[in-house]
Amino acid sequence: MSRKQLTVSDLEARWAETPPARKWARVGLDTGGIAAGARQVHKALLEAREDAGLSVDIEKAGPLGLAYADPVVVVGDESGPAVVFGAMDPESARELVEGYFQDGRLLEDRVIATRERGRDLDGPPQVSILVKDTGDGKPEDRTAFFQDLFREELTVHGLDGVVGVYRALDMGLYGKGVCVQLLPSRVTYANVTGPDVRRIIEKSLGEGQVLEDLLETAVEPQERIVLRNCGHIDPDDLDAYLQAGGYRGLRRALLDLSPEDVIEEMKTSGLRGRGGAGFPVWMKWRNTRRPEADRKFVICNGDEGDPGAFMDRSILEGDPHAVLEGLLIAAYAIGADKGFFYIRAEYPLAVERIRRAIGQARDAGLLGRDILGSGFSFDADVRLGAGAFVCGEETALIASIEGRRGSPEPRPPYPSEKGLWGRPTAINNVETLAAVSAILDRGGAWYAGIGTEQSRGTKVFAVTGKVRNPQLVEVPMGIPIRTVIEDICGGAGRGARIKGVQTGGPSGGVIPLARLDTPVTYESLQELGSIMGSGGMLVMDETDSMVDVAKFYLGFCVEESCGKCAPCRVGGFQMLKLLEKIHAGKGRPEDLATIREICHCMRTASLCGLGQTAPNPVLSTLQYFEREYLDLVDARGPAAARQARRGRESQSNWERM
Repeated sequence: MSRKQLTVSDLEARWAETPPARKWARVGLDTGGIAAGARQVHKALLEAREDAGLSVDIEKAGPLGLAYADPVVVVGDESGPAVVFGAMDPESARELVEGYFQDGRLLEDRVIATRERGRDLDGPPQVSILVKDTGDGKPEDRTAFFQDLFREELTVHGLDGVVGVYRALDMGLYGKGVCVQLLPSRVTYANVTGPDVRRIIEKSLGEGQVLEDLLETAVEPQERIVLRNCGHIDPDDLDAYLQAGGYRGLRRALLDLSPEDVIEEMKTSGLRGRGGAGFPVWMKWRNTRRPEADRKFVICNGDEGDPGAFMDRSILEGDPHAVLEGLLIAAYAIGADKGFFYIRAEYPLAVERIRRAIGQARDAGLLGRDILGSGFSFDADVRLGAGAFVCGEETALIASIEGRRGSPEPRPPYPSEKGLWGRPTAINNVETLAAVSAILDRGGAWYAGIGTEQSRGTKVFAVTGKVRNPQLVEVPMGIPIRTVIEDICGGAGRGARIKGVQTGGPSGGVIPLARLDTPVTYESLQELGSIMGSGGMLVMDETDSMVDVAKFYLGFCVEESCGKCAPCRVGGFQMLKLLEKIHAGKGRPEDLATIREICHCMRTASLCGLGQTAPNPVLSTLQYFEREYLDLVDARGPAAARQARRGRESQSNWERM
């Protein structure tokens, strides 16, 4: 459906609008949420609203990032902060409408405490208490016991019909005993004991006094810049994006800055490419702008292929206009008139939403000729990748868009000089472009104030594997890996201790438990034999064999190799055969030396990043877990190798007792 083309005055009016007071519920309708049943939850909410005759807006949103709690529903009204519910189903959706929107009741074991914790009890009275035993070494879960204590004490004080007590699904705190959050103030108490219950009722609820000895003062480690709108707006609604401040960065770039000023702003920000290599964005744009050419191109690389990674997919599904805005700004800076989103076909929802965003922007005059009266013209389209991992490499990606076989080309010349159809081309990944739109809105100096001297800003990670709460996180650069794994995601899953963390996907390395205090920066991860990569972070525990891990990732790279260069094609295959030989208990000590030699050859002689980084998982596991390789080498035959692996698992289980 066509719409009026927007002027600068129209945009400024949208940005200045105050949202009307209303009741609403947003369902995370992204790929993960849909797989967990979000569409059924959305339908149940609509039906329950109609049955109850309520005036509640039931909306769709992208992913909030809480993958462990899908399907997720966020509700709110004018009376207080939004409330998040997880692990929803159609029945609980109906209970939510009947309870929350009619009586203010929360849902047991589904409400998730906010990490934006309060420090005072000023304002409206407290109406809800969330309680959760987050663990402190005691085997039993005391959540229900403390819920009963609070209810009994509320009855004594005549508040049983005024304040509700609910078991929380998650408190965002771990290993801090029984935790309590008061709503709507969000004041949170940790390590609550039995005698504290009466104090909380009498002092906090009765007198409005914060108990400083219990107050949880830890600052939320996450900072959402790239994910700023994900889970909070309808990704298919341009108006929702505009009301959230969308396209302010584009307006500033086109009307207040020259292309050179935009590049200088990016230089000030210190933003480096988030696709893995970490090349400075401003330098890539400058190098693309310099050459004289009849036309130039800009490409968004959405070919996310790392096992377990879902950062780019989530951004495209949750905030497509932010990425499109970043692409427009990049095009203006380098002088491009055409752009492409290269997205793998396995992401149909991401493709659908970015195509809809392009159509909406085109109808609104944010794409096309003379955008916002600036004289700048630009249009964008989508090209689908067939799933080849190697097409994440920029020269292979270009070949794929051109309709050729997706395999890397020698460099130089670089795409900034000779890229798509022989013209200068800038390629940035999804996360990078989503950050660009925020930087042009708030300024490069603001962004540079986050992170470290060499690694500025934030990074999005998909934390998966043997972790309590797998999820999408966005943290400032320089934060310790341990903070991400333990403080945000809750540490190891049940039953075993963390052994290591794989960063960077098949191109990264395994970081052992002893090095988890390492800060998340490009340089520090490289020093450990890993890389930042696009943002995959896989947690492994003591039951995982590091030889298996190395074999899996190398096998992936061998399968995905284009076969164009011998070091990758032959070296990867031969090394995989050696790993399989060792894994079967048929290896010899000299095989480890041969593996290291092949790794060195692949790193130095492979044509592209796939072959150059494929040895990383092997080398890092050899560096930190060589004993596991030697145990298998010492074994004699397949049966002995299986026994060696079982023995290691049994030893780990015994140590935990």
